Amino acid sequence: MPVEMPYGRTLDSDFMFTKLQVDDLEKSAAFYGAVCGLVELQRIDAEITGRRVSEICYRSTYPGGPMFILVKFHDSPKGHNDELILGFATKDLDALLKRAEAAGGSVAEPIQENPQAGMRHAFVRDVEGHLLQISQSMG
Repeated sequence: MPVEMPYGRTLDSDFMFTKLQVDDLEKSAAFYGAVCGLVELQRIDAEITGRRVSEICYRSTYPGGPMFILVKFHDSPKGHNDELILGFATKDLDALLKRAEAAGGSVAEPIQENPQAGMRHAFVRDVEGHLLQISQSMG
């Protein structure tokens, strides 16, 4: 039986987006489009704290959900790959893992099942080594 996740907040703020810093904006965009099916919303050239950046913003994958944004700082390479783990849900974990490998990513940890939580999951590294947890409901 799938577990329904609770939601809520205690103040007047909502989580709105995640920006993932990358070195190769186009290579990363190709990966997330091919593997996760993200749909590009817009591209922005701007400054963040006085540093020139280029961003690719993706549409939310469900109504009211947070956005995903790839960001490239032009004055320096990206930081560490272990600062965060991106979480994606899928209805077909096996197919997503195959797409990840075909798009240049790798399976960092194979599928594991957690019957108590009603979930199965695996970990994938994208084309720049960022870690993604991919989850699928067992229900």
